[in-house]
Amino acid sequence: QVQLVESGGGLAQAGDSLRLSCAASGLTFRTYTLGWFRQDPGKDRELVGAISRSGDNTYFADSVKGRFNISRDNAKKTVYLQMNSLKPEDTAVYYCGASPYPSVTSVRSQYAYWGQGTRVTVSS
Repeated sequence: QVQLVESGGGLAQAGDSLRLSCAASGLTFRTYTLGWFRQDPGKDRELVGAISRSGDNTYFADSVKGRFNISRDNAKKTVYLQMNSLKPEDTAVYYCGASPYPSVTSVRSQYAYWGQGTRVTVSS
């Protein structure tokens, strides 16, 4: 049974930093591309960042470039999203996803597994 469990969300003020973690079990972690998505009520789930199997390649949405970073520890089966210089518009539920596709992808349908999400609220 595959499980992805996010943690690290919470309340922050504009300019603060938060680090989200997503711990995986039940899958061969190193063979999956991993992504962090976010979703506001009434909006589509959008990709924030993704990282390749080896960690050599990353992708970030324009809205978070230069502020967010994604990393993974294949030994710990965990992927991280470091969020710096947070803005109120970063407020959302953040989900991690695992994709069996070999390359970094922003296509939601290519992610086979999802976590339950962790909420991030940024106040001005």
